[in-house]
Amino acid sequence: MSGTTELCLGDLGERGIQERVLRPRYGGTEGFGDDSALLGAVSAGSELVATTDSCPTPLVNLLREPDLYHAGWLLATINLSDLAAAGAVPLGLVVNYTLPKVTTVREFERLLDGVDDCCAAHGTKVAGGDIRDGAATQLTATAIGRCAPGSRLRRTGARAGDSLLLVGSPGYLWAAALLETGEATLPEPVREEVWQRACRPTAQLKAGQVLAAHGLARAAMDVSDGLFATVRTLCEANGLGAAVTGEFALDGPPASVAAQSGLKPFALAQTWGDWGLVVAVQAEDVKLVTKTLRAEGVAAQQIGTFTPDGELTAGTGPWRGIAQERFSATSWHGGELTTLITDVLGGPAQL
Repeated sequence: MSGTTELCLGDLGERGIQERVLRPRYGGTEGFGDDSALLGAVSAGSELVATTDSCPTPLVNLLREPDLYHAGWLLATINLSDLAAAGAVPLGLVVNYTLPKVTTVREFERLLDGVDDCCAAHGTKVAGGDIRDGAATQLTATAIGRCAPGSRLRRTGARAGDSLLLVGSPGYLWAAALLETGEATLPEPVREEVWQRACRPTAQLKAGQVLAAHGLARAAMDVSDGLFATVRTLCEANGLGAAVTGEFALDGPPASVAAQSGLKPFALAQTWGDWGLVVAVQAEDVKLVTKTLRAEGVAAQQIGTFTPDGELTAGTGPWRGIAQERFSATSWHGGELTTLITDVLGGPAQL
C-alpha cells in the first residue's frame, strides 16, 4: 500500500517478536519459550530435548588477537548451557559452519579444537554437522540431551515467596575486559586465571542435573543475555515480580577488579558472558540447595525473592538493568571496547 511503512523486526525487538509473531503460531507447543524444546519420550526412562543457537563474536576476540578457538568453545557452551537449564544430560552436538573461502586450514582447525575441547570438558561430543562457504563467518549448533520423565526443568513453575538463586561464578568475562583495557591490574598468574575463565566459560550441566534429579528447582533459566534479562523473563513467564538484593558475592579476582574500577560487585554480577543459571527454589530449601551444589563444586548464592506485584527491584529502587536483547540497540555485535564497557558496566553508581 502506497505511503505506508511496513513493521520490521527491529521495531519489535526480541521480546516483541516472541509475543507478537511466535507465540500466536507456536504458543500451544509444550515448553514454548523454555531454553530447550521437548522432542518427546524415546523410552520409558527418558525424554529427548533439543536447543539451537548461533555464536556471536566472542568479547575475548576483541581484547586480544582473534582466535576461532574461542568462538568454537563459546558455540558449544551456549548450546550446552540451554541443556543445563533443562537439567538434561547432553548426548551430542550437531554443528553448522559457514566460513569465507579465505579461512585458512589452521583457523578452521582452531575452530574445531574449541568445539571439541568444550564438548570433552562437558562430557559430550560432536555427532555431525555441515559446512559451507559464505561471505561472513556464521557458526550455529544444535544440542541434544535427555531428561528423566517428569524431571525436566522449565521457566515456569515459580511462585511468589520462592527464592532466586544464582548458580555459577559471575563477573569473569568483563573483569577480563577491565584488565585488558587497563582499568584494573592483578598479579600475572591471577590475571591469566581470569583470562582463561573468560575464554572458556562453563555450562552448569552438573548443577542443572542435580537440581532436576532431586526436584529442588521450581523453575530455571540460563543467564545468556544478562541477569536482568533472565530475571525479567522468569517473572514474565510466571506472572510475578522480583526483589533482587544489591549484595552480590564475587570470587576474589573479579571482586578486586570491580573495586579497582570503582564498581560495586552488582555491576559485574548482572552482566552476561559467564553462563550461569538462575533457579527458583522454595525459601526453606535454599540452604539445602546451596550445600548440595557446593558439594559438586558449584557456587550458588541467593540473590532475591519472587514477589506477587510484577515489579522488578534491585536494592532499594526499581531495577533498570542491561539486557542483551536481539533486534534491539543492546544486541551484541561487538564494537569499540571503551564504549562497550561503559554501556555494559556503567559506572560507580551501579548499586
